[in-house]
Amino acid sequence: MVVVEHLLAEVVVAVGVFAGTNVDDLVILTVLFLASRASGRPKVSEIWVGQYVGIATLLAASSGAALGMMLVPDEWIGLLGLVPVALGTWGMMKAVRAHRRREHESEPAATAVSGVLSVAVLTIANGADNVSVYTPMFRTIGLPQSAVTAAVFVVMIAGWCAAGSWLSSHKRPIALVERYGHWLVPAVFIVVGVFIVIDSGVAEHLARALR
Repeated sequence: MVVVEHLLAEVVVAVGVFAGTNVDDLVILTVLFLASRASGRPKVSEIWVGQYVGIATLLAASSGAALGMMLVPDEWIGLLGLVPVALGTWGMMKAVRAHRRREHESEPAATAVSGVLSVAVLTIANGADNVSVYTPMFRTIGLPQSAVTAAVFVVMIAGWCAAGSWLSSHKRPIALVERYGHWLVPAVFIVVGVFIVIDSGVAEHLARALR
């Protein structure tokens, strides 16, 4: 029973991390599906495959970076959580400055996308900052939980593509995502970073070192 509860908790956390860090990606997916409906480019299959390739590349990069950080002592690895906290704080400051303004920076590029590679590159470029969240997360949770997280991400990508396809025919939901997504993403970065710092116990180690 305890194992099941622990596994369920890991799944819930993974779902939250994926959803929170890919809100902007959902907007891009919706634009891609809109373009596909209007012109047939990119094809629906290309959007799905490109999304999987793009997210897989980001996860591979994060996992590689996490392995490279094995040289960092475990008691100090929690300091990596300060990276997403810093990025989230910066993003929140930008959101405050851009209050009530809608940003469409990715839309022109999205409508010109055609082919699996283009979709993958767009996904990677848009989610490059997610690596700063995934890397310390993979470094701190260990291999078993990382495998669970990766499995959840595989399922979530399918859900994200399905949601993007559905949203492409409903203007009101995507308008809400575009309006509030720039607040949600930096907030998730901050929450995840703080969780990494607290869960790692680095604050205690830092306090001892300063004594």
